[in-house]
Amino acid sequence: MKGFKEFLLRGNVVELAVAVVIGAAFTNIINAFVKGVINPIVGAFGAKDLGTYSSCLKGPCEVSATGEVTTGIFILWGSVLSAILQFVITAAVVYFFLILPMTKLAARRKSLAEIQAEAEAKEVVLLTEIRDALVTQQR
Repeated sequence: MKGFKEFLLRGNVVELAVAVVIGAAFTNIINAFVKGVINPIVGAFGAKDLGTYSSCLKGPCEVSATGEVTTGIFILWGSVLSAILQFVITAAVVYFFLILPMTKLAARRKSLAEIQAEAEAKEVVLLTEIRDALVTQQR
């Protein structure tokens, strides 16, 4: 039980749980965006919902009033297109609003660390020169 408690309280598990919750909420935002913005734009050129786009692979294709396929084989490519759009939008938002800024921040921190390391190296060289000069002066 002790090992399980340590596992749960480890930082990575908590961070992962927070990421899952945030991801689920973010998915709802993206789904609402696709449903509220993308689908109406597509609806201006065709059907209002991408999910209604389909093709009959083997016909004749008939659909009942409840939306179930009674005969034929339907390819529901509209729902696949909708899922692809949601994925691309989600990936773009994550990249441009999370990954890119974090990469720039990491690069900035790295350059600051390099500048500090160079300053410390110069300071060590200067202190070594001062020590050597003092030793030479004492002789």
